[in-house]
Amino acid sequence: MVNSGAECLTRNVERINALNVFPVPDGDTGTNMNLTMTTGTRELNSKPSQSAGKVAEALSKGLLMGARGNSGVILSQLFRGFAKSIGGLEQIDPVHFAAALQNGVDMAYKAVVKPVEGTILTVAKDTARHATAYAKRASDMVDLMREVHEKANESLQRTPDLLPVLKQVGVVDSGGQGLVCIYEGFLRALSNDAAAQAYNAVPMETALPGAFKASAHQLKKPAVTAPASSLSSAQSRLSTETIEFLYDMEFFINRKLAGKGTLRFDEALYKGMLSRDGDSILVITDDDVIKVHVHTRKPGEVLTQSLLYGELTDIHILNMRQQHRDLLYDEQNGISNRDQSKQEASVSASVEEAALALAVPEVLTGTPAADVPAEQAHEWAPFGIIAVAMGEGIGSIFLENNVDIILSGGQTMNPSTEDFVNAIESLSTEQIYLLPNNGNIILAAQQAAELCGRSVTVIPSKTIPQGLAAVLAFKDESTAEENADAMKQAISQVRSGQVTHAVRDTAIDGINIHEGDYIGIVEKAIVTASPSLQEACRELLTTMLEDGGELVTILTGEQADEAETASLTAWIQTAFPDAELEVHEGGQPLYPYLFAVE
Repeated sequence: MVNSGAECLTRNVERINALNVFPVPDGDTGTNMNLTMTTGTRELNSKPSQSAGKVAEALSKGLLMGARGNSGVILSQLFRGFAKSIGGLEQIDPVHFAAALQNGVDMAYKAVVKPVEGTILTVAKDTARHATAYAKRASDMVDLMREVHEKANESLQRTPDLLPVLKQVGVVDSGGQGLVCIYEGFLRALSNDAAAQAYNAVPMETALPGAFKASAHQLKKPAVTAPASSLSSAQSRLSTETIEFLYDMEFFINRKLAGKGTLRFDEALYKGMLSRDGDSILVITDDDVIKVHVHTRKPGEVLTQSLLYGELTDIHILNMRQQHRDLLYDEQNGISNRDQSKQEASVSASVEEAALALAVPEVLTGTPAADVPAEQAHEWAPFGIIAVAMGEGIGSIFLENNVDIILSGGQTMNPSTEDFVNAIESLSTEQIYLLPNNGNIILAAQQAAELCGRSVTVIPSKTIPQGLAAVLAFKDESTAEENADAMKQAISQVRSGQVTHAVRDTAIDGINIHEGDYIGIVEKAIVTASPSLQEACRELLTTMLEDGGELVTILTGEQADEAETASLTAWIQTAFPDAELEVHEGGQPLYPYLFAVE
């Protein structure tokens, strides 16, 4: 039943994403719910059981750790409460099921500081209330599930009456639609007869006006290196630059050969170290030998840290960008059998050779693990900061200003609860601060802070400029409480603005917006729309500076043009001569410019 619900959700991800209430790629509710549900079903399927309670517990655990965005966190809480309600039960009937739905609603509402009606919460609440009343007279689970699905659809259609922005734009709530899809999958799995299998109360198209059929793939297309007709492999349809973590590393850590003073191997801490600047991480522990695989930007750092746990053997390092360039060259020139020694240069190397190429002093000099004091390897620091950022430039700015770990994320991809937990566990600090830098990520950060059992404070930054202001307010000499207060005060003194493309026609707050327009947003409010990027930026900044401002900061995005930026800065200096101006290369996708006024 759960797998069927997840499958139905997956089929409708793009349609759910298209129900966003603003004409920008904001939130990706369908994507977040789908990623959350996928993690939940993965955990569930890895622990098969005939016990309803154990199945629900496994699903709840998977959802909790995979929760992404507000919609994903709420979904995880709905099923966390569901699981607690039927914990220990081998079988459940309609009354149990309905009571579990209600318990999930209670837990979800408690998890949200300011519940908003007309959202997934309302759909879940209305559905559970009806299910509880109907359960005692339900003939069987199929009968109850049909009522659940129908009531969820009815509640979904009422969401525009409860949340004005939905009615203004003409859509139903996207999170609520996602929940309806899950319930539809439940019903399909429970149904045994043809009539029930065909049941589908309200097709999604009725809740999705034709003007809003923009989908996620229209918003962010992969880079293409050559026409599909001229290149045949899947890899050839991506640009080499998309390979972010370019060094493919494999090696063994031999604990038996470790010298005196070698650190005790902490798998979670070690994986956290690898994840700071890497992905595709695999760590397999077998007695005294640890097998490691990672894609990273800093192979030297990986080797240095790994030496603290034992002697390294069988080191293999491959530059995947070079491998990709070779692939493109071979396809374009009709080469089918490239010399492997050329294609995989330096794949196999001794510790000394790898260190020489990567300039790792500890390995170059043959420093044994015994000579590295354990207390210096992972020094326990008083404070640590984890921030979410989009764009390499923005990430670099954070790292240069006291931030220890950057989690990649933004409007189109939100870090999960598990991502936050792993980052927290990788830091050896007494006090940790989390900077979500996106309103859609705050709940996941708060959930991670509650789970990890460490001293963690979530600074509720909703934008990148707020996050930057917070880290600049941080002082090493201040206490944990003083820093928390200063950082929260700093985010309250920043006005955040952004410019992006509209993906469909609409009208909001008296502003007529056409597909392809540049729209200017202050915090969450759209204040201007124009076919001209320059005009949209100027009108946005005029609004942001109408009450004054001492400092204007511009973060340029991937789509920003140097000439456009130069023209904009010249205008600011003329129109607002008393304001100090700073321009930084942010590299963020989707938003040509992010602005901060302090």
